[in-house]
Amino acid sequence: MRRPAASLIALALLAGAASAGDIAPGERRSGSAFMAPETQAMQADDTSNPGMLWVLQGAGLWGEKAGRSGRSCAGCHGEAVASMRGTAARYPALDAASGKPIDLTGRISQCRTERQGAPALARESDALLAITTFVAHQSRGLPVAPPEEPRLDPYRETGRQLFTTRMGQLDLSCANCHDDNWNQRLAGSAVTQAHPTGYPLYRLEWQSIGSLQRRMRNCMIGVRAEPFASGSEEFIALELYLMQRAAGMAIETPGVRP
Repeated sequence: MRRPAASLIALALLAGAASAGDIAPGERRSGSAFMAPETQAMQADDTSNPGMLWVLQGAGLWGEKAGRSGRSCAGCHGEAVASMRGTAARYPALDAASGKPIDLTGRISQCRTERQGAPALARESDALLAITTFVAHQSRGLPVAPPEEPRLDPYRETGRQLFTTRMGQLDLSCANCHDDNWNQRLAGSAVTQAHPTGYPLYRLEWQSIGSLQRRMRNCMIGVRAEPFASGSEEFIALELYLMQRAAGMAIETPGVRP
């Protein structure tokens, strides 16, 4: 996604306008709070929220047998409304085998290939997004609860450093917008606080559901930086840090944004 030149200049000026630092806990707001009333209403009404189409697709895939095992997700985990309740609120989590953090999409992919013996699905594929959205939807309304796992602390710190490090031709960091200028507007669009509570979410711009990593890639392209690879340790560290910032905020999946 390419920004008009005027928007890029405005972004650079905006970033130099303030240096407020971290957002105070009492000032944290969901991205939905910055949306127009029509967009908020679309998210709140399951019959109008287009992301619910992926939830329904994911529900079908949850019960579909796949791979050499001939088993479905439901065959191991049972009804998702019970077994997956709260799961999305606790990811990324520590992967015991690798000793590294793994995000929810990565865990679903791992389960599919290692437990079901099924072919891997691409990160932004419709099917994998649908299953991830379906699983995350089971936690809607629950507070984000990052795992209290000391072995994740170095990765959280890496995520914090990535969030605050300037990058790209515009020499901007995530924090320049989402910490220092979250109450401003850029080319008519609200600058939010970057809380990942609605992902996967439906963007009207995309006309599709999309992952947090897709959104972060868009931001990196916007500041003319080379995006990290999908599923990379850098993106997972960023997500780990962002979920820590959002601790206690409610999961909204599937969110709706412009």
